[in-house]
Amino acid sequence: MSGGPAGPRGGPGEDPWGAVRPFSIKTKLGALVVVSVLITTGLSIVAVHTKTELRFITVFSMIATLLITQFVAHSLTAPLDDMNAVARSISQGDYTRRVRENRRDELGDLAETINVMADELEAQDRQRKELVANVSHELRTPIAGLRAVLENVVDGFAEPDTETMRTALKQTERLGRLVETLLDLSRLDNGVVPLRQRRFEVWPYLSGVLKEANMVVGARASMTSGSGNHTRTDVHLHLDVSPPELTAHADPERIHQVVANLIDNAVKHSPAHGRVTVKARRGPQPESLELEVLDEGPGIPRSEWHRVFERFNRGAVRRPHGPGSDGGTGLGLAIARWAVDLHGGRIGVAESDRGCRIIVTLPGLSSVPS
Repeated sequence: MSGGPAGPRGGPGEDPWGAVRPFSIKTKLGALVVVSVLITTGLSIVAVHTKTELRFITVFSMIATLLITQFVAHSLTAPLDDMNAVARSISQGDYTRRVRENRRDELGDLAETINVMADELEAQDRQRKELVANVSHELRTPIAGLRAVLENVVDGFAEPDTETMRTALKQTERLGRLVETLLDLSRLDNGVVPLRQRRFEVWPYLSGVLKEANMVVGARASMTSGSGNHTRTDVHLHLDVSPPELTAHADPERIHQVVANLIDNAVKHSPAHGRVTVKARRGPQPESLELEVLDEGPGIPRSEWHRVFERFNRGAVRRPHGPGSDGGTGLGLAIARWAVDLHGGRIGVAESDRGCRIIVTLPGLSSVPS
């Protein structure tokens, strides 16, 4: 099995790509030994020519060697003390401190690694706090709505008629969808979602996905929903598969998650009477597939492209959601990304003259273990 690109490697005294470092610790220690020998040899020569007693030469050699060794040792231990202090702060939950990177040796590489680790831990800690805050908010909304309905019924302000029960059911369904979405993400993170890949025809498969999306829209539009999913009936869904007999090799259930979430996101951001296009093309590998979902909305600023697939990210564009949408939970694109990652594929935002264009590439048979 062929691996990916060769990664950085190298032994002591070499940079990650194999070049010898001019100021490595190994070089410094070697220089210390050479300098000590030169000092001792020089003083011995001076002693021979000046007839100085050997004991004085020995004392001078020891003093000079100790001074040089102390200087080198201090240059090595001082950054270690700094790293130790930063590591201790990180272990106590303070991810703001960083190690000074002003060296060109192994300790400089270690300082850079510690700083990268601190950056990642700080980002994860921030995401964890945002996750708790956003989940709390998303759970609170349907729970508060359901509680209000039930309190009105219990207190006699509302009758337990069909409309009231329908309102309670909507909030319960929204709560259930959010919990199911979180469970999907948890399964994906833990790698417990198996891939059941098989060959399938793309046109009838995507036609079914789009038809199901339209049916779901119609069902939700029959009532005022706070489900976090679109209730748009004015957006036209268009399918473009070329060639018509195109086939692909993937897990249909997971690809359904990808396409459904991308369509849902595109419809939310579409203008009134907009158009969402789903394109499918043959990829470079056998049974591989390239999917594209394009809408006519305001698009995504390039500065936000790297955050599009983060959990609970709803974008930073002004008025990002079209009529009939409450903005969703910000989990749909995260699920799409993880489902694509399970296949070993790629998903990302691409350049577009209008709206948002997201491209998905699935590797097909190349993703099947040999």
